[in-house]
Amino acid sequence: MPLIKRDAAPSPASAGEPDLAGLTAALTNSDADTRWAAARALGGRAQAVPALAAALATEGVPQVREAIMTALIRVGDEASVMALMPYLRSPDAGRRGAAIEALQALPQATAPFIAALLADGDSDVRILAMEIVRGIPGPEAVRLLCGVLEHEQHANVCAAAIDVLAEVGTRDALPALEACAIRFAGTPFLPFAVSIAVARIADAEG
Repeated sequence: MPLIKRDAAPSPASAGEPDLAGLTAALTNSDADTRWAAARALGGRAQAVPALAAALATEGVPQVREAIMTALIRVGDEASVMALMPYLRSPDAGRRGAAIEALQALPQATAPFIAALLADGDSDVRILAMEIVRGIPGPEAVRLLCGVLEHEQHANVCAAAIDVLAEVGTRDALPALEACAIRFAGTPFLPFAVSIAVARIADAEG
């Protein structure tokens, strides 16, 4: 889903633009094109986040959902992140994927929530959180992922962390990777994944 990224120009209110009340009311209009236009016009308007969140919860048209998520990205605050996070638990793969992409576009606003996502009681949410960590720059991503490998008991969650470390990891991740391989020695695919990650890190760092 080609969402508009956080640094895209917002859509500020102008003299000829409908007021906030009119636009938020239009989010519940029976016509999908009207809802889509309203969501587009509300991008960057922090006061609209509650209405956008409510609309996202009930919107059934993918194009309109995309416009609502894009509007939330353009606001880009913690309230926007809180509106997007519930969709990590959606049974719909498309909604989950769109939520991940949107949260990846907001690394600073998402940062305060990462620790809770990585410790979530649902292993599927923890796995999805790895994709958000993938977008965090540099050493912080490595620190978070190594912390997962040190404490996580679910093999598939560790595998997701290893996969991301194979892409963003540095030599600082090697002790955690090696310890994970030893801890899950009885789960053959994990030591194998660790060996690939270690080799890629070695190649990347020369």
